[in-house]
Amino acid sequence: MKALLLANGDLYQPDVLRSRIRSKAFDMVIGVDGGSHYAGTLGVTLDAIIGDLDSLSDTEQQDGINTNYISYPREKDETDLELALLYAWEQGAAHIAMVGVMGGRMDMTISNILLMVHADLSECRVEAWHGGQTGWVIRPPGGDISGLPGDTVSLIPLGGSASGITTDGLKYPLKNAILTSGKARGISNLMERTSAYVELSGGLLLAVHTPGRA
Repeated sequence: MKALLLANGDLYQPDVLRSRIRSKAFDMVIGVDGGSHYAGTLGVTLDAIIGDLDSLSDTEQQDGINTNYISYPREKDETDLELALLYAWEQGAAHIAMVGVMGGRMDMTISNILLMVHADLSECRVEAWHGGQTGWVIRPPGGDISGLPGDTVSLIPLGGSASGITTDGLKYPLKNAILTSGKARGISNLMERTSAYVELSGGLLLAVHTPGRA
């Protein structure tokens, strides 16, 4: 099952997002509190809205008669997006795409991206969509990257370092390399074919694919 999550950050390139969403035919769409306001812009119908619901008026909640409202207290350990991700996973989602995860607050943006390495989601493909860009986590033993020749691919180590990295199909190859947090070596590689592969023996990599040359 595929789930789409609408977070309350900036909606970058909404026309591009609408096209991507139509091509995926998501089985479930979840509004993350105020992110539910993007449903009309993106042309989707909400199946559930999760959060403390402080961004929704009583009238808006009454209008969504076919929407499942899942309310949490404002003061809690988890963010609304974390709760929405876990809910989607519990409903059987094997692929989750998040939009609106980047915005004006640096701390929330970083936290939202790092939710992709949540331990409970290790068996789920979680992606962050920012317009045409896609971010996701590559775990050992590695994974494929799809795109077009000339597209930009960045590999960013998470949690210290990632080791045993060997790439195929990228302009600047890595062979049994180590990427360490705090260094920018894995930024702005280029695809040479319509598919590339990253082999990884240890650690985690945040992969970011950007159509065209960034």
